[in-house]
Amino acid sequence: MAAGRIYVGVGGWSFAPWRGLFYPKDLPHAHELEFASRRLTSIEINATFYRTQTRETFLKWRDATPEGFVFSVKAPRYAVTRRSAPEARESILRFFDSGVTALGQKLGPILWQFPQSRKFDPQFFEGFLAALPQQWEGAALRHALEVRNDSFKTTEFVALARAHRAAVVIAGDSDFPLIPDLTASFVYARIMGAQATRRMGYDAAGLDLWASRALTWAAGGSPDDLPRLAANSPRRAARDVFLYVIRGAKARNPAAAMALIGRLQEAQA
Repeated sequence: MAAGRIYVGVGGWSFAPWRGLFYPKDLPHAHELEFASRRLTSIEINATFYRTQTRETFLKWRDATPEGFVFSVKAPRYAVTRRSAPEARESILRFFDSGVTALGQKLGPILWQFPQSRKFDPQFFEGFLAALPQQWEGAALRHALEVRNDSFKTTEFVALARAHRAAVVIAGDSDFPLIPDLTASFVYARIMGAQATRRMGYDAAGLDLWASRALTWAAGGSPDDLPRLAANSPRRAARDVFLYVIRGAKARNPAAAMALIGRLQEAQA
C-alpha cells in the first residue's frame, strides 16, 4: 500500500535560545527561516496567530524555503475566541483575504487553536466548521482543530469534525485532552514532551515511538496504543502526516524534530 508524506518540524523559527544551539552563532536573523527549512520538512507559522500578515510576507516566506517544504499556518486568535459562529465567520474570511494562499504548493493545513476556556458547544462548532472554506483562490484547504478542554472528549465532537473533514489535533505528551481519532484525509500531531536534560529532547524510546506512530498513520492505519473515542473511519491507502515538536523544553525541539526525520528516512529507505 502507498504511504502518505510525513512532514516534521517545530513551531515558529524565531526563538533566541536556538541561536548558538540550533542556529550558528553568526547566522543573521533574517536567514533563520532559510536555515531551518533546510533541516526540517515543515514549520508551523505562529506569527499569523497574533497579527494579520500580508500577501507579500507570505510570498517572502514561500521563496525563502526549498522545494518540497510545507508550512502549516496557525489561524488568528481573534477567529477562535468569537462568541458566535457568525462573528467567527467574519474573522475567518478576513484571514483568508490576507493572502495566505500565496504560499502556493507550500501551504499545508490551517491550524485553529482554541483556548482552554472554550468548551464544546455543538451549535457553535457546527457553525464554525461550516464557515471554513474548503478552497480559496483555487487552492484546496485543509483544516485542523486543536481543542484544549476535556469537554471535547466525546464522540459527538469526533463525528462533527469527521463530517466536515477537519482533523482533530493529536496533543501528545501534554496535559491537554488526547483525542487520537482520525477524522480527515491527513493527521496533525503536536508533541510537547521535550526535556531539557535530553540532548535530543526525547530519549531514544520516545523518538522511536513517535516515528512508528507517524509511519502507521501515513500507511492509513491507527496506532493500537492510542485508544480512540469512536470507531475509526475506513482505512485509507495513505494519509499525509504533519508532526510538530512544540512546547516542553523548546530549546530542544529542533533537535528532536531532526532526530525524528532521521529515523523516518531510515525506515523509508
